[in-house]
Amino acid sequence: MKAHDGMYIDGAWRPAAGTDTIEVVNPVDEQVIGRVPAGTAADVDAAVRAARAAFPAWAATPPAERAARLAALRDILVARKDEIAETVTAELGSPLPFSQAVHAGVPIAVAGSYAELAATYAFEEKVGNSTVYQEPVGVVGAITPWNYPLHQIVAKVAPALAAGCTVVLKPAEDTPLTAQLFAETVAEAGIPAGVFNLVTGLGPVAGQALAEHPDVDLVSFTGSTAVGKRIGATAGAAVKRVALELGGKSANVILPSADLAKAVGVGVANVMSNSGQTCSAWTRMLVHTAQYDEAVELAAAAAERYGDRIGPVVNAKQQSRVRSYIDKGVTEGARLVVGGPESPREQGYFVSPTVFADVTPEMTIAQEEIFGPVLSIIRYEDEADALRIANGTVYGLAGAVWAGDETEAVAFARRLDTGQVDINGGRFNPLAPFGGYKQSGVGRELGAHGLSEYLQTKSLQF
Repeated sequence: MKAHDGMYIDGAWRPAAGTDTIEVVNPVDEQVIGRVPAGTAADVDAAVRAARAAFPAWAATPPAERAARLAALRDILVARKDEIAETVTAELGSPLPFSQAVHAGVPIAVAGSYAELAATYAFEEKVGNSTVYQEPVGVVGAITPWNYPLHQIVAKVAPALAAGCTVVLKPAEDTPLTAQLFAETVAEAGIPAGVFNLVTGLGPVAGQALAEHPDVDLVSFTGSTAVGKRIGATAGAAVKRVALELGGKSANVILPSADLAKAVGVGVANVMSNSGQTCSAWTRMLVHTAQYDEAVELAAAAAERYGDRIGPVVNAKQQSRVRSYIDKGVTEGARLVVGGPESPREQGYFVSPTVFADVTPEMTIAQEEIFGPVLSIIRYEDEADALRIANGTVYGLAGAVWAGDETEAVAFARRLDTGQVDINGGRFNPLAPFGGYKQSGVGRELGAHGLSEYLQTKSLQF
């Protein structure tokens, strides 16, 4: 697609307030594929004012009509799914089949789920002698990351619109073309002017201006825990609501009764998909000491099979960051089984699929989010030890438990300090809440729980 040279504000593409631009680079060949405006506080202010002006009418729109607009949006995403996949591949570097199945397919499912929820959700209920209403929060400032560029947008915008909120979106600077394509689909879907607005720009400039804007009622942010803390502090000072989906260091706990080969194979695939750039990736594989050596061999073989099948990481900075973690793993005494810090290609921001064994829980690679195709395999002695290790980080976003008996896996999962756990390879569910414990965030996305983030409660007593 051709990049727009303006912002999508109040239903039209408008020139940016300033002249600075952001180059969009293809991480496979490092070539510039487009330029978008680098928005300023003035652009954010114009977008927020448009959203504020549009809010009363959109909030008063019957839920069935909001549902119809979301259904139309879903249908347009379906019609343009090939273009979406190609755009994500161009600016993120994801292999095209993965872009088609996940980067295009998942947002379609999520948009459809909110079209259905908007039509069926109980925005009003009787409680004793009271009537309780669920009303939209107001203007939402949505700040999204680059790792799942369309999914992260839809997971915020769709429930906000279903709730009756209006939105200003600031997408990641690495993947703004996907966001611009989404703005086109919003226009095609007949969503009224001002209900959705897009400002491209840098996080410290446009993102900060959006988080600080006094006429934004809720900030929904997905990204690093460090930035999330700053946004939370800013919002707290203004008594402004936040929804924060932050970092993760998820554990894949393989109990002795599990199908070891399957658990290891699926675990490696989970870490390597999207080049490891997934906040919920199971980057710590916990294996009982009696099965440890076999698990390492299985993981090494699985990782080697990926080879050139995974794409690059998003940019040179991220590539350097992941390499530095691999170096630190070696320095701290972990055993490098597969991969390493050397780039597998002369061009592009590629990182080799990497597996470490003999990782101890206190090592940096076992504690900090790497956001690359790097797996740490940790041994445990018994279930109590496994639980201690699994819960022994500041994060609690996701995880997995494998056991021969589902009841055994569930019993262990219930003791994990984490927001979502896959049992024996459980499938993604767009209706299930996603979000974390501890420093992995505040609030939930997806399904009815995601919708409720954008609602506030009013009760009338009779």
